[in-house]
Amino acid sequence: MNSGFTDVLLLLAIAVVLVWGFRRVKLPAILAYLTAGIIAGPDVTGWIQDPDEYHFIAELGVVLLLFSLGLEFSLPKMIAMRRLVFGLGLGQVVICTVLFAGLAYVFSNDWAAAFVIGGVLALSSTAVVIKQLGESAQLTSKRGQITVATLLFQDIAVVPFLIVIPLLASTAGESSIWANLAIAMGKGAGVVVVLMAIGKWVLPHIFKEIARLRTDELFVLATLLVALVAGGLTHLFGLSMALGAFLAGMMLGESKYKHQLEADIRPFRDILMGLFFITVGMQLDLIVFIENLHWIVLGVLVVGAIKALVVRWLAVRMGERSEDSWGAGLMLFQMGEFGFVLVSLALTYALLPNAVASILVGIGVLGMALTPLVIQRCSPIVNAVLKLVGAAGSNAHDQESLAPKDEHTKVLILGFGRVGQTVSRFLEQEGIDHLAIDHDTRRVQEALAGGAKVFFGDAGRRDILKAVHAEEVELIIISFAEDERALDALRAIRSLNDHAEVIVRSRDDSKLKAMMEAGATQVVPDTLEASLMLVSQILSRTGVPIRRILSRLDHARRSHYGELHGFYPGESTNMDPERIDKLQFLHAVQIPENAYATGRSLRDLGLQDINCMIRSVRRGEQDIKEVDGDFTLEKDDVLLLSGGPRAIEAAESYLLNG
Repeated sequence: MNSGFTDVLLLLAIAVVLVWGFRRVKLPAILAYLTAGIIAGPDVTGWIQDPDEYHFIAELGVVLLLFSLGLEFSLPKMIAMRRLVFGLGLGQVVICTVLFAGLAYVFSNDWAAAFVIGGVLALSSTAVVIKQLGESAQLTSKRGQITVATLLFQDIAVVPFLIVIPLLASTAGESSIWANLAIAMGKGAGVVVVLMAIGKWVLPHIFKEIARLRTDELFVLATLLVALVAGGLTHLFGLSMALGAFLAGMMLGESKYKHQLEADIRPFRDILMGLFFITVGMQLDLIVFIENLHWIVLGVLVVGAIKALVVRWLAVRMGERSEDSWGAGLMLFQMGEFGFVLVSLALTYALLPNAVASILVGIGVLGMALTPLVIQRCSPIVNAVLKLVGAAGSNAHDQESLAPKDEHTKVLILGFGRVGQTVSRFLEQEGIDHLAIDHDTRRVQEALAGGAKVFFGDAGRRDILKAVHAEEVELIIISFAEDERALDALRAIRSLNDHAEVIVRSRDDSKLKAMMEAGATQVVPDTLEASLMLVSQILSRTGVPIRRILSRLDHARRSHYGELHGFYPGESTNMDPERIDKLQFLHAVQIPENAYATGRSLRDLGLQDINCMIRSVRRGEQDIKEVDGDFTLEKDDVLLLSGGPRAIEAAESYLLNG
């Protein structure tokens, strides 16, 4: 058997096992890939003797990662949050880079290596932190906003680092650095103009034709080709391939194909990024890592402390509360995935010794491993710090976890997709206390921002059900039409609660007998009409008069299911360009201080002109369901918008940026 094939097979096998194991204990998949690289590398098993053989494929992973980052890059959001992004974010990157570079220069006496180390340690993990913030319901909190704004600027700062690091390797004197940097910036500006022109006038026509043909594989191929051609174009001008991919993503991020492009690129990006992190792990000198473990632990503590102090100082200077400032600084303590990218790039240009690179990778691995725990325990740690410095305790209203604070609910909804959200709306109209569980991170994040009571987790796990007191609930609804998952959830429910009525939604009747035997009280069929039947059963069992139920159902039918239109999208939502115009989304938009809509009335804004309506406005703890044209928006208001995906995007851009 070909040795190259065997090597790849072994890498895939060990990666699958480790990713499964790491995710089971709620650690980031990045750590699993790094561990796989360490095991497969020359210092442990020696399966892969030369990691450079995989360098090109791994670099494609970085290209696709930057392409995805460009797609998600929101210029209106960045402008609306400019005070935090360009105040706090810029200050954090500059100050931390200078401090870390100064410390590194003291030990290395090499300013080029010191600059790389400073840049690597100044960046935090966007992927890990955003995911953990979403899962712990802190994304819309003030400390979450501060954290996201800082991460947004850090992502922007990656681009100049990608330009400067190759220049450091090719420059001997200080004067030539500035000359080369000016030349690189000129080339970069030229490439930006070319790519933006292509993105505005050429690519929309190409993707329109591809979408018209309805050929999925052609759409995927075209997406990959655009990312790689853009990367190749910047490489041709002596710049980083990743920079070109970022620009390509940014120019397509404003198009109507954004969601489909993102969905198509994700599998390739994740697999190739996994291979990239495996190659980083292979480059880790295990002997150096073990011998310097005490320095690595000290490095994590020192880097975390400096970042926390810098973010806290800057945020307080900008008028933020002390507890939010400490919280944001604590969340940004780790080294990020782009740090690994910069370390790999610096190794390629021989700017860092292998021993130093191994220590940096070790600091990154340990920091990422601790991040989920630190974010989950953020409030207690902040409270301890505040007590230490003699400040007041943290705000009790900050959401620390998606789990309710010892909250006992009357109705439990398992699955918060379209049907689950429909059920929730009817229950809310009747004032019936309820709680939902869903395992789609993005959907939970959107729903929480819109004021829904949702708990992130797998509805089939007993520990998750116990966390929401499922053993005491009177009525449980399983709203996802996945029969095997529903059966798992039923068994878990009945192991905790044998008295609750359990109503199950099913796609058809093929598993009806199995569900009834597993403990279902009633099984209800699918489609929108089926969701109305499900609502009638729920309202009946909660004591609502049958005449009122029939009246509500009749009203829903007479309004052509108007109340059922609009749902929170998730990662699994079909964003096909041919179908996207028929969808009606719900999306929560927070109005920052510098947003265009702040201080303006709804009549002045005229959102109806772009086919978008406001379902509700959340102001602090108050949820305002009915608003008229004279209603004036204030900073930190959260608007729940309803409309088509393009109308939602246009409305958000308008509200934030005018």
